[in-house]
Amino acid sequence: MKPKPKPKNILFVMFDQLRWDYLSCYGHPHLKTPNIDRLASRGVRFTRAYVQSPICGPSRMSTYTGRYVHSHGASWNGIPLKVGEMTMGDHLRAAGMGCWLVGKTHMRADAEGMRRLGLDPDSIIGARVAECGFDVFERDDGMVAIGPDGPLENPDDHRYSHYLRERGYAGDNPWHDHANSGVDAAGNVLSGWFMKNAAEAANIEEPDSETPYLTRRAMEFIEQASAPWLCHLSYIKPHWPYIVPAPYHTMYDTSHIKPAVRTNEEFDNAHPVLKAFMTSPVGKAFSRDEVREAVIPAYMGLIKQCDDQIGLLLEWLDQTGRMDDTMIVLTSDHGDFLGDHWMGEKTFFHDTSVKIPLIIFDPSSDADATRGTVCDELVESIDLLPTFLEIAGGDPQAVGHIVEGKSLVPILHGRAEGAHRDRVICEYDYAATPIAERLGVGAREAVIFMVADRRYKLIHCEGGFRPILFDLEADPDELQDLGDSEQHAAMIEEMYERLFAWTRRISQRTTRSEAQLQEMRTAIRRRGVVLGAYDENDMPLELTVHYRNRKAAIRKPAG
Repeated sequence: MKPKPKPKNILFVMFDQLRWDYLSCYGHPHLKTPNIDRLASRGVRFTRAYVQSPICGPSRMSTYTGRYVHSHGASWNGIPLKVGEMTMGDHLRAAGMGCWLVGKTHMRADAEGMRRLGLDPDSIIGARVAECGFDVFERDDGMVAIGPDGPLENPDDHRYSHYLRERGYAGDNPWHDHANSGVDAAGNVLSGWFMKNAAEAANIEEPDSETPYLTRRAMEFIEQASAPWLCHLSYIKPHWPYIVPAPYHTMYDTSHIKPAVRTNEEFDNAHPVLKAFMTSPVGKAFSRDEVREAVIPAYMGLIKQCDDQIGLLLEWLDQTGRMDDTMIVLTSDHGDFLGDHWMGEKTFFHDTSVKIPLIIFDPSSDADATRGTVCDELVESIDLLPTFLEIAGGDPQAVGHIVEGKSLVPILHGRAEGAHRDRVICEYDYAATPIAERLGVGAREAVIFMVADRRYKLIHCEGGFRPILFDLEADPDELQDLGDSEQHAAMIEEMYERLFAWTRRISQRTTRSEAQLQEMRTAIRRRGVVLGAYDENDMPLELTVHYRNRKAAIRKPAG
């Protein structure tokens, strides 16, 4: 049999706020996702994949840089990725692969740093720095919100808004009035921002909604692209506003809602920091049954629409022959609590939020041995960049002083030796949130860290708080906090040592590789610098040859 060629291209699909357990291949009892399941049957499905932050911006910046949040510094939404951080695009272009965006990044440019360095945002280099290293085919972060202080994003800056107007969807903000709201018989907009309207059908024809639109844009990119390329197809959904067009709005009802994973004891005895998140406005909202009953069927409808679009995309790739030369990676930037643990949103460290779906299809013969398999190794989102770099023909080890992730190619090709990782790390900086004020912690203390292995998960909260500990084997639902258990004191100490070892790593020395450092160990001696030698024979001859048997030139008097 003729070997299948190695992939020339990479289709990197990311959904926003997609829970790992809301896919049928990960065990959801009601939500069937046959197309994503089909991709899993042709690749490797990872069961212990973790993000590096449970919020969009920093999670994505870690994925795009291959570096932990502590390293790249973009620790919350709206905090710029500083000029100088190398990104996926920088590494891949150096290996000869283009790196293109279709959809969302949540990137905020370091405008001050660009001004300081004289980088014109309209230049090729400036545009790439401002767009997280991507060449932009289309950027669409969604979220065209408008408040009393103006818009979060200007509707006129979004190509999707122009598309909607061209399709006859009128108004100053068609993203809101049509794609993300319902409408009553009198024409009144039923805003998708209000969760009571989640059961409404979005006021838009299904093909014109955000998910199909981005699918078509990805196809348009691929049709005109020259290999090799990476296309980051970054869907906005199933992120809120939780509203979906017909027919998806009626596909699920309250009978399909899984019971909330929470107990009264968990709430009553919650750690002070965890209790603050539970009692935030969004936590209080999702603690109400009527909120879950309105939102979750819509959330499931959004995911079903996503799966259908993946089906169309896979079929198109098959028909055009692209499946033969394109690696496909499907994942999410974080999950969604949906009322589990008395919380909404995603900003804490339960697996509901920080564990993500990750499916990788490699068309090459090298991956035949692992096709359709399940991998339970601990992996992190930062592992994707070195994986892509290796597929592009680059050497991840050569940039190991910059990229902190580890390539997954050995796992995909069935040649991994030993455990991929012995722990995973996640971070959350809540200094810019009202929770910091409620807890009375300063901006530099409003940070929490997670370190987890296959058995235990430790959460450290700065500000003088005790730790949180979960036994994932005995308590897979993470309902019992063992952080003050004397019986687990030794385990807490062991997990802290893992966290401390991580904090002690060298992460900012990014201008010299390990090979260069090894060369530097002897370079100064080979340039004639002599330290610690009493006489000539204390050092090898070759290092001091220029200082032996020399005669001083006779000085000629001046004038």
